[in-house]
Amino acid sequence: MSEKIFYPEYSKHYPLLVKNCLKKPMMLFPNETAMVYRNDEGQYLRFTWREWLERTCKLAHAMKTLGVKEGDRIATMALNHHWHMENIYASICSGAISHPINMRLSLDHMTYTINHAEDKIIFFDADSLLTLEALYDRIKDKVELFVYMSDKPGLPETSIKPLYNYEELIKDEPSTYDWPDLDEDTHAVLYYTTGTTGLPKGVLYTNRQVYLQCIFFLLRRGAALRMPGDPPPPDDWIPMMNVPLFHIHAWGAPFYYVFEGVKIVFPGKFTAESFCELVHNEKVTQTSLVPTMLAMLVEYEDIGKWDLSSLIQVTIGGGALPLGLKLKAEKLFPTMNATSGYGMTETMAGCVGNILTREMREWPKEKVDQVLVKTGFPYIPGVEARVVDEDGNDVPRDNETIGEIVVRGHWIMEQYYKDPEKTAAVWRDGWLHTGDVAKMDELGYMTIADRITDVIRSGSEMVPTVLLENLTSNAEFVLEAAYVGVPDDKWGETPLALVRKTPDSSPSEEDILTFLQKEGVDTGKITRWMLPVYVAFVKDILKTSVGKYDKIAIRKQLDEFMDVAKRVRKT
Repeated sequence: MSEKIFYPEYSKHYPLLVKNCLKKPMMLFPNETAMVYRNDEGQYLRFTWREWLERTCKLAHAMKTLGVKEGDRIATMALNHHWHMENIYASICSGAISHPINMRLSLDHMTYTINHAEDKIIFFDADSLLTLEALYDRIKDKVELFVYMSDKPGLPETSIKPLYNYEELIKDEPSTYDWPDLDEDTHAVLYYTTGTTGLPKGVLYTNRQVYLQCIFFLLRRGAALRMPGDPPPPDDWIPMMNVPLFHIHAWGAPFYYVFEGVKIVFPGKFTAESFCELVHNEKVTQTSLVPTMLAMLVEYEDIGKWDLSSLIQVTIGGGALPLGLKLKAEKLFPTMNATSGYGMTETMAGCVGNILTREMREWPKEKVDQVLVKTGFPYIPGVEARVVDEDGNDVPRDNETIGEIVVRGHWIMEQYYKDPEKTAAVWRDGWLHTGDVAKMDELGYMTIADRITDVIRSGSEMVPTVLLENLTSNAEFVLEAAYVGVPDDKWGETPLALVRKTPDSSPSEEDILTFLQKEGVDTGKITRWMLPVYVAFVKDILKTSVGKYDKIAIRKQLDEFMDVAKRVRKT
């Protein structure tokens, strides 16, 4: 018997690799549409599975020619489109690591993630050119080369170098690639947190973890309970990928969508009009949105001119789903079922999801809706989630007692990249401590109550209050500053700044905004959406016994602070 035969090793330990996601669509649907991209000019680009995979293979050859080796970090700064998907698969399946850069971080934090990851190549598109130019002098000594992704010939006028054109790079490369049989524990993706408590933290995941999350998420769909009046499932699921790929690869969407072999629709920049046009034209059946996107659709005046009847499933993440917003949206989309879930960078997207039990079939819709806007139930196969007190004991299911969410499972992060101290701080007693506080009801459904770090969630983004407080306090006319979130129908929360002025100074509320714009936004320390919407000058800021800002006490008196606050910008 030849020594090269893999039995029984491949029988017992068949490697779970991302490349296996490519098998089904190529075997069953090679000539069916794989991806549709609507660019900013309203043009549609379409690719079959055969065409898209051939382009992916060409890119893998090109990357090899450029010197990419196993373990190299390959970064992307781009919208959601077929180029981005080609990069993800060419990188991972050849043994490199896909690193989608969060373009909504401050310039300081983006610089840190690129240099910390030691990205070898950055792929970027026209929409990220200006941002990359602003970063270039701070990263050019680490990044070896840059690749411009566009359907237009040539290169943009820029100081970025060495610079290659994507289409020219892959044009003459072979259209097939012998993907290696990697060890399933080969790292596949690298994500960074949003840096709400300091610098962003890197999280690596292996091929095995990505593949397991992919197939377990598909199993999750089969576990969903059908309710009376639910529309029948479509003959073909057609998803639209709205969540940015830099948000944990759009919550894992590139992997389970490709595994299924469904037609994937990309809107480019999200607008209410482009969303509706694509649902109308491509008969989109499902999508994922953050609450802000859903609010934009509710506010869209021309929504009635589009046929949106194909859309039957919308998953909400990145923030709580307000009941009022859910009800307003479902009036516009009568066949839509909007639900919520929970996850974070350290859990590679979802680890808690919303699901109904059989007994709820008999419940009135109003009561069911109250369940669907909760954070969810820890039922997702492959992971465990609990809410525990300071001693690690489960909190009572009384919908009042709060505790910390802890998780573990197949695709929960192993460690922070190059940071053993922070890893040790979150992994305790065999559980990853998320830093999110929640309560449990009598049925076992979780509801997020707060973030231990007091972060403000605005849309799908998290506003780091410590960064804002430190920056605001740098103003010569500011003695102290604290930030809390104010409830907002559109964004979930918007920032309120509580400011103590220095003696004998008399700044206006607008002076706070002007200072933060100049010293924060213009210098890359913060982004514009982090700026306070409200500013309140106060005589004192409530503190704990150890001198920290008492955010719980501040929130209890929020109405009093809002009475004296002034709105300083529109959202």
